[in-house]
Amino acid sequence: MRTLRILLLVFSFSFFASVSLQSQSDTAEKDIPVSTRLLFYDKPASVWTEALPIGNGRIGGMVYGRTHEEIIKLNENTLYAGGPYNSNGPGGYPYLDSIRTLVFEGKGKEAEQLFEKTMMARKWSSAPYQPLGNLRMIFPEHAFVKDYRRELLLDSAIARVNYKVDDIEFSRTCFCSYPDQVMVVRMDASEPGSISGYFSIEGLTNPLGTGDEEWALSYEGENTIILSGVTRSFEISDQRTKYECRIILVPDGGEMQMIYKANVPTIRLRDANSATLYLTASSSFVSYRDVSADPVTRNDKVLANLDKKDYYSVLESHITGFSSLFNRVSLDLSGEDTHDITTDKRFDLFANGKDKDFAGLFFQYGRYLMISSSRPDGIPANLQGIWNQDMNPAWNGGFTTNINFEMNYWPSDLTNLSECREPQLSMIRDMSETGTETAKLNFNADGWLFNCNTDIWLMSAPVYGAYWGSWHTASAWFCDDLWDHFLFTCDTAYLEDYYPLIRDAALFFDQTLVEHPKYGWLVVNPSGSPENGPGGDPMWTRNPDGTRNRPIGICAGSTCDNALVGELFEHFIEASEILNRDKDLRISVAKKKKRLPPYITGRYGQLQEWLEDVDNPEDRHRHTSHLWGLYPGTSIDPFKTPELAEASKVVLQHRGDESTGWAMGWRVNLWARLRDGNRAHKLLGRQLMLVDSPWHGTGLGGTYVNMMDSHPPFQIDGNFGGTAGIAEMLLQSHNGYIEFLPALPDSWSEGTFRGLKARGAFEIDLKWENNDWTNAEILSEKGLPFLIKSGSLIDVRQGTRKIKVTKTSNGLYRFDTHKGEKYTITK
Repeated sequence: MRTLRILLLVFSFSFFASVSLQSQSDTAEKDIPVSTRLLFYDKPASVWTEALPIGNGRIGGMVYGRTHEEIIKLNENTLYAGGPYNSNGPGGYPYLDSIRTLVFEGKGKEAEQLFEKTMMARKWSSAPYQPLGNLRMIFPEHAFVKDYRRELLLDSAIARVNYKVDDIEFSRTCFCSYPDQVMVVRMDASEPGSISGYFSIEGLTNPLGTGDEEWALSYEGENTIILSGVTRSFEISDQRTKYECRIILVPDGGEMQMIYKANVPTIRLRDANSATLYLTASSSFVSYRDVSADPVTRNDKVLANLDKKDYYSVLESHITGFSSLFNRVSLDLSGEDTHDITTDKRFDLFANGKDKDFAGLFFQYGRYLMISSSRPDGIPANLQGIWNQDMNPAWNGGFTTNINFEMNYWPSDLTNLSECREPQLSMIRDMSETGTETAKLNFNADGWLFNCNTDIWLMSAPVYGAYWGSWHTASAWFCDDLWDHFLFTCDTAYLEDYYPLIRDAALFFDQTLVEHPKYGWLVVNPSGSPENGPGGDPMWTRNPDGTRNRPIGICAGSTCDNALVGELFEHFIEASEILNRDKDLRISVAKKKKRLPPYITGRYGQLQEWLEDVDNPEDRHRHTSHLWGLYPGTSIDPFKTPELAEASKVVLQHRGDESTGWAMGWRVNLWARLRDGNRAHKLLGRQLMLVDSPWHGTGLGGTYVNMMDSHPPFQIDGNFGGTAGIAEMLLQSHNGYIEFLPALPDSWSEGTFRGLKARGAFEIDLKWENNDWTNAEILSEKGLPFLIKSGSLIDVRQGTRKIKVTKTSNGLYRFDTHKGEKYTITK
């Protein structure tokens, strides 16, 4: 249970408080830039899904914007239950042949039973992601206010609240600084001596009573409160994660005193001209194998680095750093003027076709969330990014690797945020280490695999049960991410670094594919099609005794697996040729690729999900895993494989538009790849339907009033999928050439974008009118040839110099570029 200890220390300012963060009345205020993209509201948040997120990739806060009793819900992204552990059991390899035989014989139930007895992880679920606590601020005279405005400035990453009490104007400015690694809350007033309030912090206790988390409060002097603790334990780990959070209040003028309020140390401030609250938080997490760091020392270092800085210098470095990423890309869909319309009302306008640029706001909000939740040298965004208020979060707030972990980074390269992908790439490297051990134990194979879900400790063994856990092809999907990043950056040093992961994933499947006794193809067995099954009861029907029937997920040669392994083999072959390595494995892989199952069209004209034609046209499943080859893969395309593209459309029509938030985001991308902009826009409109149910398993998928995606509950991958989908509607480059406006909906008849990236290391600005592009500016970062698909001749110039253009075939035009040069293209 929680422990609460109040440590009485000497009432004196620390050196940091008295010297490093000085009274700041002598510093002239610097204006926050006027925002071109913002969310704003005319009332405070009443629940978490109305609050506004701020973050620096590590520390996160949900700002409610209340006037009388403000609350900011806090996160530090390494706080997971327990500590390092090994998820593997004794190993299921001795039973592998028996499981495979049962699968091939169609005995799925028996195969799953044996799989669960022999192959599973020591614990069938992951360690849950834990919230840090709550920051509370009480302003006694601010219960009744006027002229209220709450806003989130996306381009400067600032949450701000403004209102009046009587005739005095008050404002609070909140942000999380990446350069200085602190959360900052600044309080100002139009009249001197007007800032008074109470400031405190609290830890959280598991409301279900199942946790053994511990936290304690202490204080230093009159301006610093410290929250320290350890996360709850996790059954198969003998370690726990320590953490510390500090708040430091620095006023300009007024009187400050440490008091007890409801038995909690609280800073009381009276009659200050302004005040700045700094919050820093750290944990003992070093890596998935190590929790030996000292969070106190880490926080000391953060605060020491703030030495001699005032609020305005912290603010300036924050804005400069964030905007340097965010402002790389702009999107204008030429919608109506909505600057005075609150965000909650814009949902209906968009649904009625009266606010086209609301899609542009959603697009940029996804980029805002990416920068705020995933920064270099950190850990990647999880199911909730970094924002979570629950001690028992849905799906444990982990990394679901059969779609969500990968989907989180779909917009990273395309929308010019490649640096934000670094945490994902680094974690994939670590995943290959744990996945190597599981591959040996369960398959007696070299190379590596990965299961359907993990946590910060990177368990790689199967979890949840055979229905979910028999799928182990995540390593192939990860390598698709690694390869795609190379295609966008064309960085051969990066490819050299990550090539062993691609090679070793290919090596695993080279050794473990088995011949299907009926069809003769080489297949993955055992495996599945993520979270769906060809047998059993797909509706999970409840029986009179309360038990539930279940579907059978285990299978051999799912369409998803065939696509993943096939494209993994392609990437390995190309990478090994570029680097001139591993010729023998390349030859073996090339031979086995030819024996993989082809895509199969079923009796309804649908792309089959399994080798057998058992798809149900009434299946409204959220996953569309058998369309992986259409998106994010590249083996299905309307121009290269028109019949398979038509079969993919049938699948999407069967599955329908109504689904979870993230699933609709995926379908926006799928329809964009099918070059159907109007249908993609329809899906986007359904995803942007306003919903208000914050809890798991209730209500419809859509978007909350704070524009966070609703599964429900909140899952950030829906935001990232939607952002990627909008970009895919405007620019595609996966076929080896570049297409402008490949899936432009009729309603986006004119507009501009700036800064989107194309594979081949190109940055592109584009303008269009009357539903067709008019001119583009290209920055060539590597000096590679530019190949574009166009329905008419193009004119290319570098400055005033005309560039030679060669027509190749099928409406493709090519011209040479030089590194660092810009080119203008017109029709």
